[in-house]
Amino acid sequence: MTPPAAAASPATRETPWPVGLMSQKIKEWIDRLGQIWVEGEITQWQVRGGHVYGKLKDLQQDATVSFTVWRSVAQKLSGDFAQGDRVIALVKPDFWVKGGSLSVQVFDISHVGLGELLQRLEQLRQQLSAEGLFDASRKQALPFLPQRIGLVTGRDSDAEKDVIRNATLRWPGVQFTVHYAAVQGERAAAEVTAGIIALDQDPEVDVIIVARGGGDFQHLLPFSDERVLRAAASASTPLVSAIGHEADRPLLDEVADLRASTPTDAAKRVVPDVGEQLAGIDQARSRMSARLGQLLSHETDRVSQLRARPVLARPERLVDERAEELVRWIARGAELADRSIEDRASALSHTRARLTALSPKATLERGYAIAQLVSADGIPGTVLLDPADAPDGALLRISLAAGKLAAVSRGSELS
Repeated sequence: MTPPAAAASPATRETPWPVGLMSQKIKEWIDRLGQIWVEGEITQWQVRGGHVYGKLKDLQQDATVSFTVWRSVAQKLSGDFAQGDRVIALVKPDFWVKGGSLSVQVFDISHVGLGELLQRLEQLRQQLSAEGLFDASRKQALPFLPQRIGLVTGRDSDAEKDVIRNATLRWPGVQFTVHYAAVQGERAAAEVTAGIIALDQDPEVDVIIVARGGGDFQHLLPFSDERVLRAAASASTPLVSAIGHEADRPLLDEVADLRASTPTDAAKRVVPDVGEQLAGIDQARSRMSARLGQLLSHETDRVSQLRARPVLARPERLVDERAEELVRWIARGAELADRSIEDRASALSHTRARLTALSPKATLERGYAIAQLVSADGIPGTVLLDPADAPDGALLRISLAAGKLAAVSRGSELS
């Protein structure tokens, strides 16, 4: 054994402590902690010989510690415990010097009160709601017919079988990309988050389904984990939450673009039923055929009615009626033209008579004559009005009704 003097001396490079002394110091320091209450999640629970050996994990950080529940304490525990349970335990830390390992001895253990869990979930709900993660405006519509469905679920689980079987029955051509994850326990939240992110990054995946069968409240807590919720909210691919049964409502239901009551319901909501679609097509085709038949029948009757009209039954009648009307207009036009010509001829005769009565020729025909002086060039000039204007020997032109005469002036009287 290490001498007491060596134990009391400080550890230096020249006087190092033995490993046993260091381990003993660690044990003494840990023993001073005494009994303490801790909260965590059971990640392992094994019963051997009446004793319980397990592990307890921190709820937020990556920290795990082994624990032991001796048979005398285990017999007094009320309630059943299993992996994934969130508990509060009265423990005493114990450092095993020989093996250099830390474990805790459990003196009392109980499930975290439902009220406490609900309070924490409500606080998280209010926080995410304030951030807008539950808003209907950010939810995406599901594609009518996804070619490939991404499925996050437990390996060989009933949820996986229900989704694939029902989706394939409804639409045989649908394909799946399955990402297996733990759906309860310490690994569930991290693996489900990883599955959502991986499938969202797959360009061939059209919609993501997160599915799990029913379970008690604590077993469904991973689907209310903040990491899972934020991964679902950040996904650009539409996401469907199909967790548990109708009454189960983890927070993932609020963040998801669609909440399905069960995995079977998710399959029905994501893919259409091929039988229903074919029936719908047949019904639409029948309605179109009936409507087209009615339209053709209506148009046929309309054409028949048009053909039965007199103008189409005897089209020459229209020509005859117009020909008769044209003849009447021609006769009317000829009559008006003749009348107009007669009226104009009569007016012309009256005008001619008035002109004739007023013309110099008419005066000449009554025996009068017109005398004009003729110039030396033989050109008739001024009409004589006074005998004095014609000197003796002046050449004159006398215009009579029947012609003209040349004369020579002999003074004012005839010689």
